[in-house]
Amino acid sequence: MAELKKISSPEDGGGTTSIEARFAQFCKNDLPLVDDNFLTQATKLFNESKNLLMTNFSAVGTGTPDEAERYWFAFVLYSVRRLSENGAPAEKGLSLCQILKAARLNVFDFYKELHQFLIKVGSILNNLYGGDWEKRLKAKESQTNFVHLTVLSKKYERAFREFFSIADGNNDKQLVVANTSGCESDYYRFGWLLFLALRVHVFSLCKDLVTCTHGLVSVLAILLIHVPARFRNFNVSDSEHIVMKGDKVDLLASLCNMYETSEDELKKTMEKANSLIADILSKKPCLASERKPENLENIITDGLIYFEDLMDESSLSSSLVLLETDYDAANKNVGELDERIFINENDSLLGSGSLSGGAVTTNGGGAKRKLDVISSPTKTLTSPLSPYRSPASHSNGGIYKIAATPVSTAMTTAKWLRTVIAPLPSKPSADLERFLSSCDRDVTADVTRRAQIILEAIFPSSGPGQNASLMDNMWAQHRRMEAMKLYFRVLQAMCTAESQILHANNLTSLLTNERFHRCMLACSAELVLATHKTVTMLFPTVLERTGITAFDLSKVIESFIRHEESLPRELRRHLNSLEERLLESMVWEKGSSMYNSLIVARSTLSTEISRLGLLAEPMPSLDAIAMHFDVSCGASPPMQSLLKNEKQGQNGDICSPKRLCTEYRSVLVERNSFTSPVKDRFLALNNLKPKIPPPFLQSAFASPTRPNPGGGGETCAETAVNVFFSKIVKLAAVRINGMVERLQLSQQIRESVYCLFQKILGQRTTLFFNRHIDQIILCCFYGVAKISQLNLTFKEIISNYRKQPQCKPQVFRSVYVDWTAQRRNGKNGPDHIDIITFYNEIFVPAVKPLLVELAPGGSTQTTSQSPETKNNIDASPKPSPFPSLPDMSPKKVSAAHNVYVSPLRSSKMDALISHSSKSYYACVGESTHAYQSPSKDLTAINNRLNGSRKLRGTLNFDDVDVGLVTDSMVAKSLYVQNGSCSSSPPMPVKSEQPDS
Repeated sequence: MAELKKISSPEDGGGTTSIEARFAQFCKNDLPLVDDNFLTQATKLFNESKNLLMTNFSAVGTGTPDEAERYWFAFVLYSVRRLSENGAPAEKGLSLCQILKAARLNVFDFYKELHQFLIKVGSILNNLYGGDWEKRLKAKESQTNFVHLTVLSKKYERAFREFFSIADGNNDKQLVVANTSGCESDYYRFGWLLFLALRVHVFSLCKDLVTCTHGLVSVLAILLIHVPARFRNFNVSDSEHIVMKGDKVDLLASLCNMYETSEDELKKTMEKANSLIADILSKKPCLASERKPENLENIITDGLIYFEDLMDESSLSSSLVLLETDYDAANKNVGELDERIFINENDSLLGSGSLSGGAVTTNGGGAKRKLDVISSPTKTLTSPLSPYRSPASHSNGGIYKIAATPVSTAMTTAKWLRTVIAPLPSKPSADLERFLSSCDRDVTADVTRRAQIILEAIFPSSGPGQNASLMDNMWAQHRRMEAMKLYFRVLQAMCTAESQILHANNLTSLLTNERFHRCMLACSAELVLATHKTVTMLFPTVLERTGITAFDLSKVIESFIRHEESLPRELRRHLNSLEERLLESMVWEKGSSMYNSLIVARSTLSTEISRLGLLAEPMPSLDAIAMHFDVSCGASPPMQSLLKNEKQGQNGDICSPKRLCTEYRSVLVERNSFTSPVKDRFLALNNLKPKIPPPFLQSAFASPTRPNPGGGGETCAETAVNVFFSKIVKLAAVRINGMVERLQLSQQIRESVYCLFQKILGQRTTLFFNRHIDQIILCCFYGVAKISQLNLTFKEIISNYRKQPQCKPQVFRSVYVDWTAQRRNGKNGPDHIDIITFYNEIFVPAVKPLLVELAPGGSTQTTSQSPETKNNIDASPKPSPFPSLPDMSPKKVSAAHNVYVSPLRSSKMDALISHSSKSYYACVGESTHAYQSPSKDLTAINNRLNGSRKLRGTLNFDDVDVGLVTDSMVAKSLYVQNGSCSSSPPMPVKSEQPDS
């Protein structure tokens, strides 16, 4: 370690200076900091974390010492800037952009590496700034905000290019400034600055993607009204997108038609934008219908506001100065990103990189940014007012592709809320009231009051210490109503299905269960938040504000999807990916109610669970939530009966310390496939049949000590744990299969890894506590490779794991350990280590007997078994054969024609949808129309194949003997039975160190 304490700096010409001196120089010279208190805090955090830098510099950025230092300097200053004492801003005027410019870093790379820094220094930040440092830092919110701004700026850039000509058609004069791209014109800059003014003054709480898109479209409308007509690029002949009333264009209706915005919301946002123009720029508004400017000769002017000389060259420059000054004044003490970088050509801060799983990609300067898109087969839009379209085209027509951007996806799902959910009543329907009143007592008032309290806690009108604007209050109110209507709709569908199974309308045990209703409300609210792409309330906010845990929410996701048939595909995917996230790590975290069930089902684990403090806290009462979030409950009395049930359990059993949660599968909610073939891991996971007989939905939240109504002699807790473990095993099977394909390993290795994982889950369950299941899977691969004498290094395993869609670097960089139980010299308490150290120090000692069983001649009866193993080996289900997964090779679905169908691998998606490929692939699962099922997609593809148009010869599938491609035909073609599990890979365990 000593030789790392002084690292040569490239600028020192080979000399050495201490890392502390370089940090001080960076603060005082590169960033002239004048606040002594801020500098003291920054120095303290740096000194306490520098050892982490010196031991981990190779894992930061590209791994060079100089770059790692610059990252660390930026992380420290950014953290202190956001976490100053008592929440008061320190070092006023210091922004993230200034820090990054001084450190010669770009925003993409900064956010990509920030998460690892926070994991490593989390305990230090906790000691210096308190346990709430993560909420105050808001790193995830900042990153999401940056992603949203990136896609919005790209949307704005494309729209501006299509709405406005580059040059004056009369005299070839450029758009105000001499810039051939048009994107650095004063008009372009004015529009973005006006949009930022809306974000600052109007969208303080509701900075979600949908609301901001309405703001951006309102800015486009104002530009179209005021930019001289000679610069516009209208095409009124585009009848598909231009809405005409008589011989004139309805401008707002046309924009709403193109961007799927709400016309009412657009008008309200335009009113706010016009007010900002009047207030900030001191411009006098007037009715366009009274002035009748030449600029609006072919546009309906009713309801439009016009500002004289707003876009005149004489006043435009001064307007830009005023907007810039207003933005500086509003953001000088915030310390966040300067959002004007998105209109600065070749701004080095944008750099190149990707965030959010590649959803946003930049390449070069600000005006060169590019978005990865997933395409659907549909016709090309030809209007210059159209949204961005893929270059793939064909002169004769055909199946063309429109690029589906994050903005267009959000607007499509928002349209579903607006057209399907919003018209519903904001109270229980007559059918739902019938179920609520058929309980042992009428619970209608209780259900309604609970929904009001929980949803107001999730969607407060203002945050702590914030003064909400009228727009914010309206936004929160609308989101609450959307979530409540969705909740009532799905609850009614569930009750109807349950009553049909039970042949009774009395569903008291379900409809009086507090935790069930909170899970349903949380799920409804999460879908609303996911639809609007809300920045300030990212998951798991809904868990925190409803008082439930990840394990609780995992119980209702399947049922929720099953009982809302109109749910858009993107929201189905969101819930499926959310469930995967819950299963892979969140359910195993400290405070999960899963542990409360586990101590009942596996009593031998109770000691370790208690020692680590993993049990969930008691769920807060509704009154406590109402008081904490200052929710107005009206005059309704507290629901004493429900509170009593929560404390005692549905059967009167005393619960510890939080009413123990159980998990069942209802016969109504057998897993169904709702996802796209591009997400092949979800397709594989969702089509696996549950092995445990699914009992009724009412049993899912019953008392854990209660006998399972489905029979079998098990308690509800035992059934819950077995069902939960079966989900984990299925998820692991999909991920193991993906790794086997990437590593090109044999089926025998795959089955051995799968069997070892199952045995660890059943007999060494504590290895999963506070960890990610992928950490166990990676160790299983290496353990099986060593026992099989396979030439496979840990470096190869991790390298291929990086290519998996679910990969997160912290999985192999930061594994939780508690050295207290390990009795390791010099170490005590919780810590985080890399995956190889975890394998050597923790995994091998615990799993060695199970590995020996896999060797040739390995006995299934080991001589030395831990107490945990002796008690759990009989309770655990025997390792099952590797499940049947979709065969990824193409399958013929027509007896007479060469028509093949196969799930689309994620690795092939980029090639199929690249702009240069001009492919005509129809991706089943990427909907051709809004809210459309895969069956209708297949029908659309068949219709196109059988169409009358001639495309170098006709593809005809009308033969009676051939038939059409159907869902069932595709499913039968894709699924084949795989071999049974074998647990006998040869070769003994070797004690050598794993390769890194």
